[in-house]
Amino acid sequence: MSDARSFSQLQTEPKALSWHRGDIEQQMFFNGGRFTQVNSLLSFLLATVITISFYAAIVPLRDTWIRSKFVGQGVIPCAIVFFTAWCLAILFLKWQKLRLQQRCLALQIIPADPDFVLSPRNVDDVLARMQDLVDDPRQFLLFNRISIALSNLRNLGRVTDVDEILRTQGDSDESVSESSWVLLAGFLWAIPILGFIGTVLGLSIAIGEFGSVMSASGQADALLPALRKVTAGLGVAFDTTLEALVAALVIQLLITFLRKAEQQFLDQCSEYCSRHIVNRLRILPFQDSPEAAQQ
Repeated sequence: MSDARSFSQLQTEPKALSWHRGDIEQQMFFNGGRFTQVNSLLSFLLATVITISFYAAIVPLRDTWIRSKFVGQGVIPCAIVFFTAWCLAILFLKWQKLRLQQRCLALQIIPADPDFVLSPRNVDDVLARMQDLVDDPRQFLLFNRISIALSNLRNLGRVTDVDEILRTQGDSDESVSESSWVLLAGFLWAIPILGFIGTVLGLSIAIGEFGSVMSASGQADALLPALRKVTAGLGVAFDTTLEALVAALVIQLLITFLRKAEQQFLDQCSEYCSRHIVNRLRILPFQDSPEAAQQ
């Protein structure tokens, strides 16, 4: 089976993926972050909506445990809720973007014919195949990596050169992936710190009111209100710490699971490139060179 016939059979498949229509940030009319990177403005707006919705839901719940923990306790619980909501918004967007990227692994850009040989002569067919499958290969991590390697194939003379380009681009993709987690790491650090700040503020209130307790020790009528203020300060101290630690625990678990899934995707991309690109390369420097083709 010739290469042209192999690609002609593949061309019958319809366009499988559209980044402009499938990316969740594009669907919300925001500039979509590349690969699994998240638009910070969109995640901020989603966090604001989540925070407002949370408080709108609990404020009417009078005399309830959850309302007493988040309403009337100062600004620290509000900040904890907001940063937690921001983390959840980022994780949700990254999860949706990762799902879109993972769909590339099921697409076939190289003919299944075992006799097919990838060489500089049919590189354009492979690149055209990717253009037929997706609307913008540069926005898909896997196809962007392959495009960079194949676009330079005519200037290379050895299979190991193509493999080296794919490995280098794989390292670059991992660096991009790592940078997309920086904001989450900062929020994960900030949430427990907010809890500790709430603890200090609560203890300051309690200690400040303790002087009133001492001065009212001989007056029963004044003692009870003073003790209530002391316990209220202690309540703020312990509640904010509990809220921050629980939020940080939940966020850390979600980050761990999603980061593992993204790392597995990067490994699968490397395996895809090795199996479908490097293993199909048969480069003969003289025969496949442009000078030889003109002779």
